Amino acid sequence: MMPGMRGVNPRQMKQAMKRLGISTEELKGVEEVIIRTKSKEYVLTDAAVTLMDMQGQKTFQVVGEAVIRDRQEISAPAQPAEPSVPEEDVQLVMGQTGCDRERAVKALKASGGQPAEAILSIMSS
Repeated sequence: MMPGMRGVNPRQMKQAMKRLGISTEELKGVEEVIIRTKSKEYVLTDAAVTLMDMQGQKTFQVVGEAVIRDRQEISAPAQPAEPSVPEEDVQLVMGQTGCDRERAVKALKASGGQPAEAILSIMSS
């Protein structure tokens, strides 16, 4: 119990929190919580998680037993060599410039995925 909270009615406490713009909610069905740092990974299974919203600022309280392991033990998923280009961007560049698909994709990748820049580069070449 918190100091000075002896004899406080839970209903009154909830009303006071509501007046202050604070709401709490227990998240149901949480299977696992993972906290990763540069060197460690904290895995909590069957954790109790409570979300507290204080005027738009969300805070999570996690309670449970953690298994701590080094991050080096975990192999990172392979990253794709190049980011994929959205099909709608390819179609937009092709439609605006009349170029083929290969040239549109190449221009989009060269422009960092910016369709306007890709269109301008094709039109100016």
